[in-house]
Amino acid sequence: MVTIAPFKALRPAAELAKQVASRPYDVLNSKEAKVEAQGNNVSFLHITKSEIDLPDNTDIHAQLVYDKAKENLDAFISRNILFRESKACYYIYELQMNGKSQTGLVCGSSVDDYEKGLIKKHEFTRPEKEQDRINHIKTTGAQTGNVFLAYRNVSEIDAIIDLWKQRSPVYNFTTDDNIQHTIWIVNDDDTITQITNLFKEKVHCTYIADGHHRAASAAKVRAALGSAAPEGADIFLTTLFPSSQLHIMDYNRLILPNLG
Repeated sequence: MVTIAPFKALRPAAELAKQVASRPYDVLNSKEAKVEAQGNNVSFLHITKSEIDLPDNTDIHAQLVYDKAKENLDAFISRNILFRESKACYYIYELQMNGKSQTGLVCGSSVDDYEKGLIKKHEFTRPEKEQDRINHIKTTGAQTGNVFLAYRNVSEIDAIIDLWKQRSPVYNFTTDDNIQHTIWIVNDDDTITQITNLFKEKVHCTYIADGHHRAASAAKVRAALGSAAPEGADIFLTTLFPSSQLHIMDYNRLILPNLG
């Protein structure tokens, strides 16, 4: 059975959420990220793709890139662009795209579960991509990349999430790519305990849908820090989607004939 945990998120004020929100670091190259963040000094890309604030010829794996990410993260906190949640919570995240809706639970998943194989993998990872995320986590002291996990539906968990979604969300905005993002905060102690126990009792395992390098890096950071690992190093940032919320999307690739 799997272990999940609530956590104290760093998050933006509601009026800044759309500006802060950015696409994942690994779907944009440095040039694309710089263009996307142009004119927006609160884009999260300043943290996840911090080379956009350095000279164009900067090696993206140089230590000064990770140092810049830390500097930018500290600045976001000091300027109240991001603030720390006062208590450990779960978060319900719904995204709507192309007429389809998916809802997942944002939580901390257990590094121990990852190492024991309770979090199932289906891809090999590349050492250089792992090292990039390891350096980013160790320098910033933060996990800025989400790992998406899937699990078999549990009706009791579905019911709790559906009921909680009847409340007013803390964030509800549509980004420039026409994806609607809605988030609810689960901050009731009894509900948090219910969710934690249901996963412990009824979810046998989870499956990585996206984020193999981020998961592996979180585990390796904890292992490297050993007894010096800070509070929170035993979990990594995940969003868990029940199987009923998963959709198979078209993935079309142009294949050119060999004319040689």
